[in-house]
Amino acid sequence: MNSTPLERVLTGSLLVAPAVYLIADLLYATRGWADPAAAVFHVLGAAGYTLVMLRLATLGHGVPAAVLLVVGVFGAAGNVAYGFNTIHVSLGDTDLVDASGAAVLIKPLGLCFPLTLLLGAAVLRRIAPAWIAGLLAAAALAWPVAHIANVGWLAVLVNAVLVWVFGVVAVRRPGDGTGAVRRERSDLRVGR
Repeated sequence: MNSTPLERVLTGSLLVAPAVYLIADLLYATRGWADPAAAVFHVLGAAGYTLVMLRLATLGHGVPAAVLLVVGVFGAAGNVAYGFNTIHVSLGDTDLVDASGAAVLIKPLGLCFPLTLLLGAAVLRRIAPAWIAGLLAAAALAWPVAHIANVGWLAVLVNAVLVWVFGVVAVRRPGDGTGAVRRERSDLRVGR
C-alpha cells in the first residue's frame, strides 16, 4: 500500500483522536464535568478531530466534502473552545456557556462539531457500508444530547462508538484513494 506521510498522519488521526476524546469523557463521567484533567484530554482530542475532519473531507468528493471542510473548521473551533472553557471553570473562572455577549459564540460553534460528524457520515455513506455511516450518524445525533445534558454514560458510549467506527475506516482504507470499503460494498451487491 503506497501512501504519503500526509495520508498516514490523517489516517492515524482516525485512531488517535477518538481514543483521546474517549479518555476525556471517561474522566468527565467519573470525575465531573469541570475536571481539569478531562479538559486537557478534551482539548487534545478536539484538536485531533480537526485532522479526522480533514481525513473525511479527503475521502469525499464534490459539495459534500467542501461543506464538511467548512463546517468542520467551525466545529473544531467550538469543540476546542469548550475544552478551554472547562479549564477556565475548573480554575473558578466564568463559564462561557452561562455568559452573555461575545461568549454566546461558543454555543453555535460547539454545535458545529456534531454537525461535522453528521456530514462525515454523509461522506462515508458514498464509500463505506451503510452500517458505518449509520453508526457515525447515530453518534453525531447522540453527541449533543450527551454533552449538553452532561449524561456521562451516554458520552462514553458515543465516544466508544466513534473509536470503533473511525478505527474500522482507518484499517479498511488503503492509500490508493479507491477505498477497500468501497470494493467490499460492491462485492456484497454482486453476492461475492
